[in-house]
Amino acid sequence: MTTESKKWLRFRLATLLLCFLVLFIALITRAFQIQVLNGQSLKVRADRQHTTTLRSESERGIVFDRNGEKLAASIMADSVCADPSKVVNLEETARKIASILDLDQGTILKKFSGSKNFCWIARKITPDQAALVEKVDLDGIFLIKEPKRFYPNGELAGHLIGFVGLDAKGLEGLELKYDDYLKGAPEKLTWTRDAKGKRLYPRVEYAGGQPKESTNLILTIDNRIQHLVESQLKEAVKAKGAKGGLAVVMDPKTGEILALANELGFDPNTFSKSGAAKGKNKVITDCFDPGSTFKPFLAAGALEEGVVKETDRFYCENGKYAIADRVIHEAQRKRHGYLAFSDIIKYSSNIGSVKVSERLGKEKFYQYITKFGFGAKTGIDLPGETAGLLRPVQNWTRVDAATIAFGQGISVTAIQLITALSAIANQGVLMKPYIVRGLVDKKGQIVKKYAPTPVRQVISPRTAKRLTAIMTSVVGDADGTGKNARIVNVNVAGKTGTSQKFDFARRAYSSERVRTSFMGFFPAEDPQVAILVILDEPQRDKWGGVASAPVFKNIAEQILTCFKTNIRENPVFEEEKINRDMKIKLVSAVPVITRHKAAPGDMEEASMPDFRGMTIRDALRKAREKGIELNVSGNGWAVSQVPAPGVAIAELRYCTVSFSTGN
Repeated sequence: MTTESKKWLRFRLATLLLCFLVLFIALITRAFQIQVLNGQSLKVRADRQHTTTLRSESERGIVFDRNGEKLAASIMADSVCADPSKVVNLEETARKIASILDLDQGTILKKFSGSKNFCWIARKITPDQAALVEKVDLDGIFLIKEPKRFYPNGELAGHLIGFVGLDAKGLEGLELKYDDYLKGAPEKLTWTRDAKGKRLYPRVEYAGGQPKESTNLILTIDNRIQHLVESQLKEAVKAKGAKGGLAVVMDPKTGEILALANELGFDPNTFSKSGAAKGKNKVITDCFDPGSTFKPFLAAGALEEGVVKETDRFYCENGKYAIADRVIHEAQRKRHGYLAFSDIIKYSSNIGSVKVSERLGKEKFYQYITKFGFGAKTGIDLPGETAGLLRPVQNWTRVDAATIAFGQGISVTAIQLITALSAIANQGVLMKPYIVRGLVDKKGQIVKKYAPTPVRQVISPRTAKRLTAIMTSVVGDADGTGKNARIVNVNVAGKTGTSQKFDFARRAYSSERVRTSFMGFFPAEDPQVAILVILDEPQRDKWGGVASAPVFKNIAEQILTCFKTNIRENPVFEEEKINRDMKIKLVSAVPVITRHKAAPGDMEEASMPDFRGMTIRDALRKAREKGIELNVSGNGWAVSQVPAPGVAIAELRYCTVSFSTGN
């Protein structure tokens, strides 16, 4: 080989090596650019092409009544979704799906065009629809299991329980109030595809990395009493041609709500069809003039202040009493001359009530109205409660003070009315009403337990006893306005009410549009049950004693006949596990609600201790000795307590004590 040939060969080799080196450097640079500089953006693009992520709500907690019966639960339902990139014929697929699900074909096509890899077609469809979707087996159409809220009893307690939206978020009632407890951590479902585009089984992840279990609710509601109340209320609304109605059953000693009904009914299973507005709980949201059911609270203040005695006589002006530019009349144009104070309540005299309020004075009257809880929210554990309407006493005219004496010119809610009545039944102690007894986890372990909460001592036990005797004559005497609520061998304390509705067009109270009501408790000697019944605009029998009192009687008699256990005792939680399901039993003591009057000696029971001046430790020890459940607030030494010292504690086993260091 010549020298020239060798030089040429070396040149060619050097050139090849240089080209290889340049190519190698270019490959390394490109790889660095792809894997390092553009790696994250390319990974995102790949994930979009090969991965689909969907947020799915976890199963909500169960709502049980006090007996362990399910009022709300979750079941698994099918939802239809689509991967438009895998749909072979968009129009044909949309047509078939629309036919099965009864949807608009154009709407489905818009969903296809609005997403590349995932879109919802229909959520939580029926099993029959799911079977048809599965049968047609369309490319790009998938079924996903989602938890769906189900209310096994339909309308039963529907206004109370509330409902949830498609996103499993509570929208009304207990579902809204306890949403944070009832819902668990949302799940994140991630699908990936293989190289051929086949969708693989989803991977489940949880927000925060760990699953958060939902919590079950145990209510104070007894589903049997709830059913009874709803049935009786529905029959009464129909029989009287009423616009609607309300009813509440409460344990006056504890504040537990045993039943709460709104009529017309509401089925939370179909809230999207019936309209969410129908799910409003009028027991806590709607305000109205209480009418004559307000008179016992005036009487309570007058008795407590000592301005009247049961035998005091008032001249009732023979049915007409002029105050300023207003003339006060008796209901049904009755004419009374002189009436004893107790008969003013018994016969429900408007003019007599006005004269009692004049003797009490508007400032004192206002004080007792507020002490009974009117003009403020009760604090019941339900959303949407209103405070009613109570004008400041300094704005009252003489006419205002007169009309409020018989329940006109003040607005209250049904929950305020039954709570205030229960204070009279509970030796003058106002209790906070509540619906939820406790929270338990999936294993049945108690997460939180709610105890009865005394609010304040409104009137003395002696005054409460005297007023109860007067209210017993309203029902028990042959000429009492509440005689239609009478129960054989059971003393009932009660009060009727008929309130005119304000006609805003005429700017006057209507004589045609009224609310009739009856409230009462029994047995009068040892009250265990308080009931309020209200009928809105009945077309027949437009008086509380005729329209609402019989409904009270029917409910009360069936409670006495069918539910023998003493519902007042504070229950304990006891769980039974059946496979993975759990049934909560709430066990109560067994004394029977008696139909006979208690013997005089039975009323002489031990009294509430005086905790004032004690340390927290000493007060707790004293409470344990007496079998009293103590609610403690503050620290230092006891300065006040509710109920007050000396109150009989035969059945009253709760006391709130406030402590202070005196600084």
